[in-house]
Amino acid sequence: MMSKDQELRKSAYEEIEKHQSLVESDPYRLHYHIMPPVGLLNDPNGFIQFQGTYHLFYQWMPYKTDHGAKLWGHYSSEDLVHWTHEEIALTPSEWFEKNGCYSGSAIEHDGKLYAFYTGNVKDEKGNRESYQCLAVSEDGIHFDKKGPVAHLPDGYTAHFRDPKVWKQDGRWFMVIGAQTEDEKGAVALFTSDNLMDWTHAGILAGAGQEPLGEFGYMFECPDLFDLDGRDVLVFSPQGLEAEGMSYQNVYQAGYVTGTFDPRQGTYEHGAFTELDHGFDFYAPQTALDEKGRRLMFGWMSVPDQNEQDHPTIAYKWLHNMTLPRVLTWQDGQLYQQPVQELEALRQGEAVEHQVTLSKESRSLDGVDGKAVELMLSDIDVAEGWMSVAIGGNARILYSRGQQVLTLERQSYVDGTVEKRQVEVPQLDSLRIYVDTSSIEVFANDGACVMTARFYPSVQDTSIRFSSSAAVSFYLRKWNLAKVF
Repeated sequence: MMSKDQELRKSAYEEIEKHQSLVESDPYRLHYHIMPPVGLLNDPNGFIQFQGTYHLFYQWMPYKTDHGAKLWGHYSSEDLVHWTHEEIALTPSEWFEKNGCYSGSAIEHDGKLYAFYTGNVKDEKGNRESYQCLAVSEDGIHFDKKGPVAHLPDGYTAHFRDPKVWKQDGRWFMVIGAQTEDEKGAVALFTSDNLMDWTHAGILAGAGQEPLGEFGYMFECPDLFDLDGRDVLVFSPQGLEAEGMSYQNVYQAGYVTGTFDPRQGTYEHGAFTELDHGFDFYAPQTALDEKGRRLMFGWMSVPDQNEQDHPTIAYKWLHNMTLPRVLTWQDGQLYQQPVQELEALRQGEAVEHQVTLSKESRSLDGVDGKAVELMLSDIDVAEGWMSVAIGGNARILYSRGQQVLTLERQSYVDGTVEKRQVEVPQLDSLRIYVDTSSIEVFANDGACVMTARFYPSVQDTSIRFSSSAAVSFYLRKWNLAKVF
């Protein structure tokens, strides 16, 4: 007789096999971004370089293109470019996780991989319980579940999840995304001496405290780390109202910086800054690799934001990860850049153009494509605006007068043109990754990033450049390899 774990694994693998041909026939299937083999993918989990290999676990619902009792899917890579889909890491087979192995993180300790995650439990009436759980692996593939190690403290609702663990000054720390009983978003802090027994040390940020003040009703996926001498706290607040060009998505993802005192368990920090100014970015998670780089993956979507309208659902799959990004601190702000390893995707020599535009719109020889990297440098927009249109469905536009960078797309819900914007006083460079139905824009060497899914006509691989006045830039373009 099969165990519950074996049943769940068997049914998930059957879903892959059953729908593989349909999934792979989707023209919007991506070439070089991590996707689910079937079903729905969301938060990156347990991102770590363990015994020399990068591991990225992910929230996975293989049985439908919607949310539910998630498993932990698993990809591994030697180079952050070519990925292997590994065995399922965790299934919701035990009482403390029966309604989902929710998000969490991983650390290495004594040569083993320790994965911390939230066990989600609901009763017949939908009442929720949450447990912070541990599973240990010697090879990074097979896990031995240890069960709950941290329980819900007083003062919080059961919306208490997404543990991120690290070691500092000889102790272990855990931050957890939380909602207080008065429905304020918070980051809770726990400490431990042995990774098994955890003590609640209070609220690290949020819950109506300054400087954030009233800042939504739930914080998800917190991640606290040192970046070039600053303590950066990344989290995803829910319940913010739009303010001008900020907070335009249903939920946000961003960071604050300050000073974490591990002895007192306190964190003095500044204002919140969004990490990505596009349509589709949420629940990012970072890891420190053996090269000393702070790397980050994000989920290229947002919860409750027209998820069931994506055309990929007809092909039995939904969502993907961003490209892996390197985080650095420069000129008083956080920069994000694609990892250098992604240059291995480039096929052949670059197509190069020195471009001058004057009140015109045109394409350039050899620049069209549906899986490409574009690098625009030495950009000079003296006045007016310039734009790059992708597949007749997405457009990056910079207005010199307004000092605003805009990302537009044709809505996959109702066909209208929608936009996201961010202030950019001067545009010097653009690095654009296009991958059939995704776009990632890195402006000014990663000072500003905008990410989106978009769905052009399958036959339209056009890339057009336009301006309202005199514009010049140097362009390099590469076709990028298909690795999935």
